Amino acid sequence: MRNKRNHWLPAVALLVGLSFFGTAAAATLADIYQVAERINQQAKTSQARIDELSEETHKLLNEYKTVLKEVEGLRVYNRQVAKQIRAQDSEMAQLGESITEVTVIERQITPLMLRMIDGLEQFVSLDLPFLLDERNERIERLREMMDRADVAVSEQFSQVLRAFQIENEYGRTMETYADTINIDGVDRKADVLKVGRVALVFQTPDGTETGMWNKESGSWEVLGDEFTTPVRNGIRMARKQLSVDMLMLPITGPEA
Repeated sequence: MRNKRNHWLPAVALLVGLSFFGTAAAATLADIYQVAERINQQAKTSQARIDELSEETHKLLNEYKTVLKEVEGLRVYNRQVAKQIRAQDSEMAQLGESITEVTVIERQITPLMLRMIDGLEQFVSLDLPFLLDERNERIERLREMMDRADVAVSEQFSQVLRAFQIENEYGRTMETYADTINIDGVDRKADVLKVGRVALVFQTPDGTETGMWNKESGSWEVLGDEFTTPVRNGIRMARKQLSVDMLMLPITGPEA
């Protein structure tokens, strides 16, 4: 009986050992699974972080390329602006010289304009006596303008040139106007006809008297009846009441 019990003890020990080994093996596999799961999870996390870093790196690279393009564009722009600044500096220097020259010119041009006005006044006094009030008033306005400090020199010069242009135009136009003229010491109302600077004639409104300005005598003189119709037609042509046509008018010959 005692020997039989001794045989059971190793068997029981073997069963206990196997049971313990199975439990230990199960525990080890569970740990391995847990470690593997943690490794997989960490791998997923690491991969996500890698993907995030890769995307961020790609974004930064694109931004870097964009900045490089902007920097290059700014360099080109700065070079162009530098050229413009140099050109503006050159223009400023030229303007400075021009301003100095303008000051000198202004001091010289004012006496010139005064001489031009004097010359214009003398010319009108020696010319045929047409539109004298209008022409003399224009000269007087020029003299008044020259005394005004609020009128620029450029505007003064422009007005003086304009007066000369008007006088020049008189030599190419035909016009008529009503005026009071002195005939043999008697003031008479008349229609005066100017044909350029070639002829200056008149006719009274009733058509009874027709005459011309005599440059040699410096006075108005009455003409014969042969000029009554031509002068009347010339007045109508100037008023655009008749088509322009040939006229027979008294013309003083050139002086020797």
